[in-house]
Amino acid sequence: MKLFVGLGNPGAKYAQNRHNIGFMAVDRIAGDHGFGPWRSKFQGAVSEGQLDGEKVILLKPETFMNRSGQSVQEAIRFYKIDLSDVIVFHDEIDLAPGKLRVKQGGGHAGHNGLRSLHAHIGDAYGRIRMGVGHPGHKDAVAVYVLKDFSKADTEWLDDMLRGISDGAPALAKGDTGRFQNAVALRLNPPRSSAKKAPEPERTPDPPKAADTKDTRSPLQRLIEKFR
Repeated sequence: MKLFVGLGNPGAKYAQNRHNIGFMAVDRIAGDHGFGPWRSKFQGAVSEGQLDGEKVILLKPETFMNRSGQSVQEAIRFYKIDLSDVIVFHDEIDLAPGKLRVKQGGGHAGHNGLRSLHAHIGDAYGRIRMGVGHPGHKDAVAVYVLKDFSKADTEWLDDMLRGISDGAPALAKGDTGRFQNAVALRLNPPRSSAKKAPEPERTPDPPKAADTKDTRSPLQRLIEKFR
């Protein structure tokens, strides 16, 4: 069993915020893979389903970002899930928009949601770091992540979420390499092969001597014969 956690803030006013990309990821997985309806549980919203034969619990904590650990801790205790089977989807300002990285364990880098998780369950869980870019100055980060994605972000954001959904079965099986490949194929699809250059026109071979019509007169042929 795996627990996929999407981090974000509850409520319509936050739905399109950069900080809510984790919610968006698990929502896409649920919708594309036929998961059950979202139910209120563990101070959050829970949906259950299967990915490639693996049971997966999706969780969106509704405690607000800086208290996400409370909800995740309750779910882990209820399902008796090991931290190695917990994967958290979250926004990452240290990655450019459209970049994604998988990480197991490590620090929280000042992310309030991860900070709360560290305090409640430790740091050994897996993370899907979803790049949203940096505003350029640390004092602007709080405002930046609580703003909606711009129209310019629409294309890469949709591609990333589609790729996450494509790769979710591999992620549930622990194949992070195949998961990342699925995301990369959506974000950077292979270019179609260039059209084959037309072959140059072939110059016809000169006619063979035997094929050339002899236009000489009988007298000219006789003279040529005795030269």
